[in-house]
Amino acid sequence: MGDKLEYRFNYGKTDFRDAKKLRQLIFVEEQGFENEFDEIDECAYHVVVYQDNCAIATGRMYFEDGKTMILGRIAVIKEYRGTGLGSKVVKSLENKAKELNCTTVKLSAQQRAQMFYEKLGYQPIGEVYYDEWCPHITMSKNI
Repeated sequence: MGDKLEYRFNYGKTDFRDAKKLRQLIFVEEQGFENEFDEIDECAYHVVVYQDNCAIATGRMYFEDGKTMILGRIAVIKEYRGTGLGSKVVKSLENKAKELNCTTVKLSAQQRAQMFYEKLGYQPIGEVYYDEWCPHITMSKNI
């Protein structure tokens, strides 16, 4: 993976097309989720990562309250998985949350990704629950 990555942040559904395409490909077509898009997209910050003007990763975040941001929909296309790009997406969202004066970030991780988030400093809170057919765990990190 080259170093020439471009991170584009947008709020709401302004310029949402590439984030939507990535999420459709990864969460719906690859993983089989049905309820990928929701009303939160309209009030969330979305990041799309580009390499050579090609969308390769995305994520979103929205306020839970004035100091807590909820991260989610972190997705990386197959060709870039295992390269550290997912961590970079999470870090970019955390940095944006700091810019917005947040002190805590939370997320709902697929249980199979729990160790990935733990390596980034997230701690599980609560019990495992199911979103559609997939086990998830809520995780939190102070930033």
